[in-house]
Amino acid sequence: MRSDAAVLTAPHARSRDFVSLAKPRLNLLVVASTLAGYAMAPGETLGALSLGGLLLGTGLVAGGASAFNQVIERDVDALMRRTRTRPIPDQRLQPMEGLLFGAAVTLVGLLMIAASTNLLAAGVALATLLSYVAVYTPLKRRSSFGTVIGAIPGALPPIIGWAAAQGALPPQAWALFGIMFLWQLPHFLAIAWMYREDYARAGFPMLPVLEPDGRSTGRQAVVFAAALLPLSLAPTLMRMAGDVYFAGALMLSIAFLVLTIRFARTRSSRDARQVFFGSIIYLPLLWILMIANKI
Repeated sequence: MRSDAAVLTAPHARSRDFVSLAKPRLNLLVVASTLAGYAMAPGETLGALSLGGLLLGTGLVAGGASAFNQVIERDVDALMRRTRTRPIPDQRLQPMEGLLFGAAVTLVGLLMIAASTNLLAAGVALATLLSYVAVYTPLKRRSSFGTVIGAIPGALPPIIGWAAAQGALPPQAWALFGIMFLWQLPHFLAIAWMYREDYARAGFPMLPVLEPDGRSTGRQAVVFAAALLPLSLAPTLMRMAGDVYFAGALMLSIAFLVLTIRFARTRSSRDARQVFFGSIIYLPLLWILMIANKI
């Protein structure tokens, strides 16, 4: 018989498991990128309530996408050391519970975005969800190219924010998309290298699994970081930000490129980890610089 303490803590444990399905800490970057897109767009300022609805709604849609992903990948998650303790592969939650949770938070999130801002922003959020769940999630089991496809939904949050502010998607908005798209690829490649044994165990055809020497992984990380450098300067060239941003973005992008070059040369887990942590520092600082130096 379970103790009274176990009976009392069980609902709290289940609540924590449902929250973990949404990966709230990881989705903070999604919300921050949505805010950056909103802040950079010209147009009327949303009220605090509408802005809160946009950000919370985006976070809920991202949480729903995460829940759907964990339901779909529960079998391979059970094979990987870093994911086997997730609620569904660990059987603390049932797949149907994950599906219902994902559907509920997604629907609430989309309705919040539409009611707080406009249908265009809600439509982009829906496209983000569908491309992540219906395209990227199954594709990454079949091809290493899934990493590139997965960067598309990952780059759409600033588009959601821009659409919410302006109700349109001009070239400036797609410049922000491009920055986030290119930023993700060295980030993902570093993760794939660090956890290549886990991915191999689960049968994911990640690039470090297909080419264990790491030459292609390092080379691609450098290529994408090099492409990011000029694109990161586009906000100044497109008159979205000023010279302070230009100088800061240039230094940040060079530093990020140097990290990828070092990783490409050594192909060590230590240098891959530096690329990973460097990427986590790079993007928030870039958004902060861009917003602070907005023309």
